[in-house]
Amino acid sequence: MRKTVQLLLAASLCGCVAAAPQPDAGGQRVDSIPIPLALEEIITTGIRQRLHDPAFAKFGTMLAGERALNGHQEIVVCGTVNARNASGAYGGDEPFIAKIFPDAGSSFELVAMGDGSPNGRLVVGAACRTAGLPILDPGPKT
Repeated sequence: MRKTVQLLLAASLCGCVAAAPQPDAGGQRVDSIPIPLALEEIITTGIRQRLHDPAFAKFGTMLAGERALNGHQEIVVCGTVNARNASGAYGGDEPFIAKIFPDAGSSFELVAMGDGSPNGRLVVGAACRTAGLPILDPGPKT
């Protein structure tokens, strides 16, 4: 089951392509890059737009990497955010994975975000580890 979830997550990072697979179709990993202020602004703005109370979001660890898929550059970002929920309380660090497309005006796409459940954390954490951006402790091995 765990292997199946990881494979599904890896496939979602690539996107679906109707054309013949690229020679490196299995390579999900990114080349790590620093996060300059301009990129951080794109990330935090994109995440804040999806939060209930964006002004009070507290961002934690963020890691980024870049890769080229189908001739287009993309930056994959994994990180955590602690945001207020509908009752005004902080819910704890939730992981997220997003993509920025420099070739398309640095457009932002939120791929997945933790939903407060342990399973949500595992799914997003596994996707980030697959990309080579491990932001969360994987926990005990089973």
